[in-house]
Amino acid sequence: MDNIRITKIFHFEMAHALMNYDGACKNIHGHSYRFEVTIIGKPLHDSTSPKNGMLMDFGDLKRLVHRLIVSKYDHALVLNSQTDTVIIDVMKQQFSNIIVVDYQPTSEMMIQEFAQMIKKELPENMSLYSLRLYETETSFAEWYAEDNL
Repeated sequence: MDNIRITKIFHFEMAHALMNYDGACKNIHGHSYRFEVTIIGKPLHDSTSPKNGMLMDFGDLKRLVHRLIVSKYDHALVLNSQTDTVIIDVMKQQFSNIIVVDYQPTSEMMIQEFAQMIKKELPENMSLYSLRLYETETSFAEWYAEDNL
């Protein structure tokens, strides 16, 4: 039985600031992210199952990624935990969706965190194959399982 890959595409809006960066991205700014999630495995071959012929129902994948990532990061401001605590406190008083992370919130670092989150939640008969996180229409970071063995 052959392995099959399926991909689901998501969109969310998010702002961030890159602490100590030497360019304009040190300022709070936002992006319209495109996030592609690809899983791999063998489709179910069980004529008694409503999921027969599927690796994973696209709706189930959508709910999983939405719960773990999209619902959390959509319309959020993501800041490095090393940002001045006074700034973080003021932002949290003023706005409701501030996420503080222990890394520089670049696409490269976020995609690594997203990979770990998704891998933990996938059923045993499949695995995360790749992720692609577009920060702009022409700029993206990629994560591949085979690069991280």
